[in-house]
Formats: sequence, structure tokens, C-alpha cells
Amino acid sequence: MIDPLAEVVTLLQPGARFSKLVVGSGPWHIRRSDAGQPFYCVVLEGASCLVLDEHDPIELRSGDFVLVPAAYGVAMSSLVAPSAEVPETVPVALAGGEFRIGDPDGPTDLRMLVGHCSFDSPDAGLLVSLLPQLVHVRGEPRLATIVQLMRGEFRERRPAREVILARLLEVLLIEALRSATGTAASPGLVRGLADDRLATAIRRMHESPTKAWTVAKLAKEAALSRSAFFERFSRAVGIAPMAYLLAWRMALAKNMLRRNENAIAEIAERVGYGSRSAFSVAFTRHVGLPPARYARGPAES
Repeated sequence: MIDPLAEVVTLLQPGARFSKLVVGSGPWHIRRSDAGQPFYCVVLEGASCLVLDEHDPIELRSGDFVLVPAAYGVAMSSLVAPSAEVPETVPVALAGGEFRIGDPDGPTDLRMLVGHCSFDSPDAGLLVSLLPQLVHVRGEPRLATIVQLMRGEFRERRPAREVILARLLEVLLIEALRSATGTAASPGLVRGLADDRLATAIRRMHESPTKAWTVAKLAKEAALSRSAFFERFSRAVGIAPMAYLLAWRMALAKNMLRRNENAIAEIAERVGYGSRSAFSVAFTRHVGLPPARYARGPAES
């Protein structure tokens, strides 16, 4: 059976680009702007408060994992935040690559791993649009096990620590995405797959991207009326069904063009277009470059 989430994550090519261990003490608050970069936070010990632009505050506890595939304004503080007159906390670098926030002499009451992951796909923007805007996972035993392994690597400082941490983070990202199901998830592919009716239609699109899908045909796969399916899909996934199908077809096409393994006419057929010209028009409108120029890469495009 086709796994849509696995396909999207595979095309994204997630990896660990930058991470740091932050230890906190007492009251503190900090704010940063990440300009759309993928941000993550793993709380190893203690608790803190996280506020993202356009989201309600989130209390993070030990074992929690947060992933924001495209972060902009990120604010964090101790659970008991300092008064507004207190200046923003400036992290202080310690030995071993750690950073300290809050009271420099007080007892440590927080340890967390924060940083940026990377999505190495040149099409990351399109693929990220299919993911939830916010992934917050709590109480998942498998994630807790991975977090424990990461905590151990930070504490023991054994050889090849950075390599192990990078691999653990990759696994953590994928596990978090597939754990973030249910209505609590923000709109995106993960939330759509949590709905059995919608999941059936999404799988059909991934299994047969060449099929001449319509909203009516997809609604039939989901055993819903056309209007009910359209509204339910748009609310859960965050975009309309045909917009999702177009995004997925273009992601597949861009991947094949980058690999230069297929002729443009063959790629057109494999993503559901009856002719090379029809595909070229759709691709150019969606991407901003004709398929042939896109395939040559940025140096020639």
C-alpha cells in the first residue's frame, strides 16, 4: 500500500543541520526570527513555554517534541516568565557547545535541544505546504525512547556523538510527523491521513497520479458527497483537493526532472498529463520555469 506521508518525507530529505543544548535556570525569556526555517525543540528535562506567531502559547514538558516546518516568530520563556521590564535573555556559551539562559548561578531546572533541521529537497517549500504548520507530540513511548537516547548522547560525550545525534534527529522528525495525528494537529497531510475517509482519497491520488481525478471521483472514493468531501478535505489538509493533487504531481515531476532519468514527454504521462505541451504549460505556470530549463538546473536556468 502506498504511504503518502513516507513519500512526502522521502522527497523532503530531512536532516539535522544545526542543534544546541540549552540549559536554563530561573526566569528567562527569549525571542528569535527564523525566516521560514524548519525549527525544532526537544525538552529533555524541566518545562518551558513556547509561543509561535499566530498560535496560542504551548506549555512544553519533559519528553515533548515540537517541529515547525516553516518557523518565523518564535518566543520561549520559563513557565514563570519574568516581568516585562526584564530585558530579553542572551544565551551564554559554555564549554562543550552548551548554552545557558536565565540565572547564571542558579540551579539548572531546564535542559532542551533546540535548532534547525534541513529539508534538502529544492522543492521543500511546496512539500512543506503539505505538512502541518505545527507538530507537537507528547506521550508517545517511541519518541520518548529516541529522546532518551539523545539525552544520553549529550551527557556521555562519547566518540562520534554528532553523527549519532544527527541520525537520531532524522528518525525523531519522521516519527514525530507520523505521530501527530488527530484533530489536534494543524491542517496538513498528517491531519488528512488521520481521517479514514480522506486518507482513502489521498492514497488513491498517490497510487494513481496519472488518473483523471475530479472532486466527484475523489469524493466517491471517500464515500462522501461532493460538497461534504470538498469541505472536509479543505478544512483538514488546508488546501482544496485538486490543489493538493496539482502540488503532488508537480513535486513528482520536479523530482524526475532533477534526476534526468526520463524524457519530458514520459514525465508528463507519469504525472497525469495527456501531452508534453499540456504538461509544459501547467509546469511553467506552477513553477515559473519551463520543464526543460528547470531540468538543466539553476546554473543554466
